[in-house]
Amino acid sequence: MNVTRRQTFVIGAGAVAFATLGASITPALSASDTEKIIADFIGGKEPVSGKVKLKTPEIAENGNTVPISFTVDSPMTEDNYVASVLVVAAGNPFPPVATFNFSAMSGKAEASTRIRLATTQDILAYAKMNDGSVFLDKKNVKVTIGGCGG
Repeated sequence: MNVTRRQTFVIGAGAVAFATLGASITPALSASDTEKIIADFIGGKEPVSGKVKLKTPEIAENGNTVPISFTVDSPMTEDNYVASVLVVAAGNPFPPVATFNFSAMSGKAEASTRIRLATTQDILAYAKMNDGSVFLDKKNVKVTIGGCGG
C-alpha cells in the first residue's frame, strides 16, 4: 500500500488534533466517584479532627493558583508515621487534587503546592497513618474574580 503525501498530512493533522484536544478532555467526576475515591483512601475508618493542619488563604483573588500547605503532627518513626495525605477540592470538576506519600524515613509529614480552584469551596486534607487511623482538616477558600467577590 502506497501512502501519498496528502494522506500522510491528513493522518498527521488528525493525530495532532487528537493529542491536543481529544486526549485533554476528561469528564468531571460525579459526587459518588469522589466519595468512592475518599472511601477507598480512608479504608472504612472515621476521619478524626486533629494532627493535620491545613493552611490555605481565606480569600483567593485568583483561583488559578491558590497556595496550600499542610503539616501532620507525627513522630515519623517506624512504629508511628504518616503513610499518605489526600488533598481534595470539593467543588472542582476533578476533586482529588493530590496524594502525597510518606514513610518513616521522610522525617516530616508536610508539603506545599499550588492548586487551581473552580469556585469558592472547601479544601480537605485526609492523613492516613501507618496503623490505618485517619485524620482530617478542612478549610473554606473564597475565590474572587478580579478581587470583586465571588
